[in-house]
Amino acid sequence: MNDALGSVQSALVIGGSSDIGVATARALAGRGCRRIVLAGRDPDAMRARLPSIHDAGAAETDVVPFDALDTDSHESFVEDVFGRHHDFDVVLVAFGVLGDQAKAESDGAAAVHVAMVNYVGAMSVMVAAAKALRRQGHGVLVVLSSVAGERARRSNFVYGSSKAGIDAFAQGLADSMVGTGARVMVVRPGFVKSKMTEGEEPAPLATTPEAVAEAIVGGLGSGATTVWVPSKMRWVMSALRHLPRPVFRRLPI
Repeated sequence: MNDALGSVQSALVIGGSSDIGVATARALAGRGCRRIVLAGRDPDAMRARLPSIHDAGAAETDVVPFDALDTDSHESFVEDVFGRHHDFDVVLVAFGVLGDQAKAESDGAAAVHVAMVNYVGAMSVMVAAAKALRRQGHGVLVVLSSVAGERARRSNFVYGSSKAGIDAFAQGLADSMVGTGARVMVVRPGFVKSKMTEGEEPAPLATTPEAVAEAIVGGLGSGATTVWVPSKMRWVMSALRHLPRPVFRRLPI
């Protein structure tokens, strides 16, 4: 449970080998988080990240397997990890795939894969995690969304639509948790320079995993429900949402 100063003491990072997930784990450890559990598909990759998390200040770490596509296992995954570690102040859902937009436009299976990971898989584990947080009566479910979900763009509408779905789900889930002691925080980064976007041309206002991590930690401390990274993306997307479609369609984005 959070300490007397409200600092996070334990965190479960689902997507534990992602750049944002690891950066957030390090940022939390540097603020006094004592126990951090990484969950993901590649235990070896996650174990390789543990030394930097220990160096940042974590006293206890663990690695557990998690597959976003194996939705039948999500309930037991959450029950097991909460059962072994008893209490989490933060559960971060930080996994996702960008996908190949051009391929997904002509290959339904490729489009479905993006949706299954980013929306169905995330929704499935969020339901289980929210139930565990409600039961313990405290904690924050942090959901990594994206500004790409604010308005579908020609260049990445398959990815954007999957993020729009999970963003809407997270907002509804947040409303359902009011009064339980637990809550949801939605994080909407712009373009993040990371493994997932390697080879892509950075968009304006591009950010880094470390900047996203700092924004997450700041949002946890302030009790925020929505975090934009960088913060000015809130106003950029507000303007883009209201552009007439013929104008929006002509933008090089």
